[in-house]
Amino acid sequence: MIILDGKTLAQEIKTEVKEQVATLTKKPGLTCILVEGNPASDTYVRNKQRACEECDIISKLIRLNNGVSQTELENVIDAENKDENVSAILLQLPLPDGLDEEKAIGKISPNKDADGLTNENMGKLFNKNSALAPCTPTGIIKLLDKYNVQIQGKLAVVVGRSKLVGQSIAHLLLQRNATVVMCHSKTENLQEITSKADILVVAIGKAKYITADFVKTGAVVIDVGMDRVDGKLCGDVDFESVKEKCSMITPVPGGVGPLTVACLMENTYKLAKEQQEL
Repeated sequence: MIILDGKTLAQEIKTEVKEQVATLTKKPGLTCILVEGNPASDTYVRNKQRACEECDIISKLIRLNNGVSQTELENVIDAENKDENVSAILLQLPLPDGLDEEKAIGKISPNKDADGLTNENMGKLFNKNSALAPCTPTGIIKLLDKYNVQIQGKLAVVVGRSKLVGQSIAHLLLQRNATVVMCHSKTENLQEITSKADILVVAIGKAKYITADFVKTGAVVIDVGMDRVDGKLCGDVDFESVKEKCSMITPVPGGVGPLTVACLMENTYKLAKEQQEL
């Protein structure tokens, strides 16, 4: 069994981004908008700020209280769209109840959309016409390539259908000629489906939900989950039971998480480069 080391690959990506940033006439600027209320989001944002320092990207954090209105949130996004020093905008998800994620994301200018989630950028992704894809799925593909995992012709099962991960990674795998099955909370006989997967991607937000019984012998398992059990970080996959059955697996932490942050830096650079060329 091989542990897929996302941390080392993430460092390689950030080193390359820093070199690319040095070729620009102006430093890129990334704005993270965080609506308070989710402790995990605080951790993510801190990691992104540290990565910006490593890559010589200007980092700006806007914290909004948990009672912020939809209009107030959208006004903040509008202001960042107009700021010429801001190359990329990231709205930290999930938002608290009462706020409309789709509407808020839709307010981000497509040419500043760091996670590629606006309708325009998702449309380009689905039509194979995008140089920029959501950060987590991009990182997953980079990791599979790093370890020479064959994607073409393989059965890939994706558990979780969010735009941020599930839908996007499904399309990226399809573009690499995998046969893709997408599962979700309403899927019947989930175990029967996942146990046939050559590549299993899990992003459901349920700690240690996927056990060895869900996994095919020799499968490649990508755990996107970030959960806490008894104060300890873990994924959606029960690592200890699954590692004995699969051929490759991502750990939590140290797997997909660092790659998400590194690919955010890469997307910020790409957006800044495109803006400066225009």
